[in-house]
Formats: sequence, C-alpha cells, structure tokens
Amino acid sequence: MAKDAPKMKGLRPRDRSSGRLRRKREDTKVKTLQKKYRRRFGGHASWQLGTLLRKWRKPSLKKAIKR
Repeated sequence: MAKDAPKMKGLRPRDRSSGRLRRKREDTKVKTLQKKYRRRFGGHASWQLGTLLRKWRKPSLKKAIKR
C-alpha cells in the first residue's frame, strides 16, 4: 500500500478506478469519530455519521470537520 500524504491520519483504502480515498461509512458512530479525530462533534455520541451529516446538511465527513 502506498504511503499517504503527511497530514493524513493512518492508511486509508483508495477506490481502484479513480484513486480517490473511499468515503467513510454512514453507519460509523460519532463516538468513534470523536476518538479518531480528537475533537467533539455536536450531537450525541451514539448518533451515526449519516444522521449527523443530514442534520448539519453536509455532504461528507470532510465538510463536517471544516464546519
């Protein structure tokens, strides 16, 4: 597996056709994201990522983090 950019957190799989990083699954718990990114997200830790993105009206985790 190729090394990722220095600021990226860990090795993440890429889409074979385009080479882009794959999207984070929407059923990932917010609590897991809080631990990984070491920051608090609004809402409950028991929410899923999909719920958080819909409530914030954001298309992706990247856009939600920049909020």
